[in-house]
Amino acid sequence: MKPLQSAPSLVEQVHRSILSSIASGQLRPGERIIQEQLAQQLGISRQPVQQALTVLRKEGVLIDAPGRGLQVAPLDLQHVRHMYEVRAVIEGLAFRCAAQHNAKAAAARGPALIRAGRKAVAGGSYSEMIAADMAFHDVIYSLSGNPLVAPSMETHWTQTQRVMGAVLMRDDKPRDIWDQHEAMLAAVAAGDGETAERLARRHILEAAEFMISRLQREAA
Repeated sequence: MKPLQSAPSLVEQVHRSILSSIASGQLRPGERIIQEQLAQQLGISRQPVQQALTVLRKEGVLIDAPGRGLQVAPLDLQHVRHMYEVRAVIEGLAFRCAAQHNAKAAAARGPALIRAGRKAVAGGSYSEMIAADMAFHDVIYSLSGNPLVAPSMETHWTQTQRVMGAVLMRDDKPRDIWDQHEAMLAAVAAGDGETAERLARRHILEAAEFMISRLQREAA
């Protein structure tokens, strides 16, 4: 991990850095987390690291290690399924509202996001693929006009990054989701809220089945 510069949101930066390391496989399930070592790697004091680890523990990404300290939690596939079921409803709402309220803005901003996503897939970087996917959905949340959507999705995205990273590491040819994203964007840009919601829900539920099946196959 690269050293971080001090900033008002330093705890958030540490949180993102640790989560990215877990999603990319640098930190694997069962691996012990050493606070002092992380602080040294990131080039910061122990306090923001401790605060970020506390947040990750509350989010279920880290668990208590035998004896003392923390370790990376295993993925709970039943929890993942439940999470994606909730995500499907919220994503459907976000895409419907974006189509109803900000179709023109979606048409203007969306193509660049699609290009960035396809570029990330072509480049093969797990972290860039995950970041591009998050950026696409985050723009739709902002265009939905509903200020509760993005905060509601924050916890889900913490676990989603882990699931996506785990699947991308196991699949030689990860599924390209950007054709689906492009269709969802087209519905939003056309102001077709019903289609946008239907496609968004299907996209999330199909993603859940795809990812869970890959993880189950690996665990068998």
